[in-house]
Amino acid sequence: MIIMKGKIRIVIKGHLDKEWKDHFEGMNISYEAGSTILTCNLKDDAHLHGILEIIRDLNLTLISVNPIEDETGSIVPEFQNI
Repeated sequence: MIIMKGKIRIVIKGHLDKEWKDHFEGMNISYEAGSTILTCNLKDDAHLHGILEIIRDLNLTLISVNPIEDETGSIVPEFQNI
């Protein structure tokens, strides 16, 4: 089994109001080119699935989910085989 943890960037279509921040506890919310950008440190796969379930339950349009690179250009999320 592979476990993913580390920094991720989630892009959602449209601009979410800052009041929605309660739904995305612990995530940074920013805006870019007509989209909302959510960034956070993933604890594990379950954390990612929980975020994706919230996006689905709120009927939001998910555009992408990507790992964030650090200053050296390395992908930050760790993938662990267990």
